[in-house]
Amino acid sequence: MSLFSLIAALLLEQLHPLASREYLFVWLTRYVNFFQRHLNTGEHKHGKIAWLLAVLLPLCGTAALYWLSNLIYPALAWAFCVLVLYLTMGFRQFSQYYTDIHQALRDHDLNKARTILSTWRGMPCHELSYKEIARVTIEEGLLASHRHVFGVITWFVITMLLGLGPVGAILYRMAQFIYTRWDNQNDAEFAELGEFGVFARQAYHWIEWLPLRLTATIFAIVGDFEDTMYCWRTQAQNWPDPEAGIVLASGAGAVGVRLGSPISQGGLPLDRPELGIGDEADMDFMQSAIGLVWRALVFWIVLLLLLGLATLVRI
Repeated sequence: MSLFSLIAALLLEQLHPLASREYLFVWLTRYVNFFQRHLNTGEHKHGKIAWLLAVLLPLCGTAALYWLSNLIYPALAWAFCVLVLYLTMGFRQFSQYYTDIHQALRDHDLNKARTILSTWRGMPCHELSYKEIARVTIEEGLLASHRHVFGVITWFVITMLLGLGPVGAILYRMAQFIYTRWDNQNDAEFAELGEFGVFARQAYHWIEWLPLRLTATIFAIVGDFEDTMYCWRTQAQNWPDPEAGIVLASGAGAVGVRLGSPISQGGLPLDRPELGIGDEADMDFMQSAIGLVWRALVFWIVLLLLLGLATLVRI
């Protein structure tokens, strides 16, 4: 069921992508803010209680709906899994930005590429050069592919194997969303959270531990294995966010491109360590990076197919 649910969700999103996920974000923001507003006293234990309540309620509801639909008619359970993946993955959520930037660079329209990248990142990118645009776009694409696709798939497959249905996809997305809301120290609205957001950060790091390393391993398998492992082992921890560094370093090594390095931001150079080995990023490497993502996705599909065949043989 996992394989066909994943394929159906991917096809559904390609044929009929969600025009906007803003309504989901608005609803989720109100939902998590309810727990923050009523339980936040600035203490770690209350942050833990709020996180557990905010996450366990939708998880229990998802599991109950899956079991009930499977009891009524298995096809309903499959459709429910497709729906959950359709709402939580968001492949087109980042691929359209990536494609538009790539096309703008092909058309030598640097200003358009800067504008699209600024919208995607939520920060001004109008000082970036051609090479910097290509480099940052590859970085954003690699991170988005993990956070919106591979991380969701990892936990979806785990809970499907445990008989819990698509609970894992909800778990990953909720943990990520709450982490960004309750642990954003730069947001004035949550500047006084104190220790309230600490558990949200810890929980997200725990949940991300396996998906990050699995994504890096798959990048190594479908890309340049030796360079991927070298960059992952020696460079990932140098990135400001070591977890993001795992994805970026392994992706850079798999493609054979240099990422990171200082860029211009706000009129000042933003110091960033170098990741990867090989040549500087350009349009060709942008195509190679998206090819890496597609190969990783195909690897997941083949892996699920083999798991399904193994299950049939065992039966």
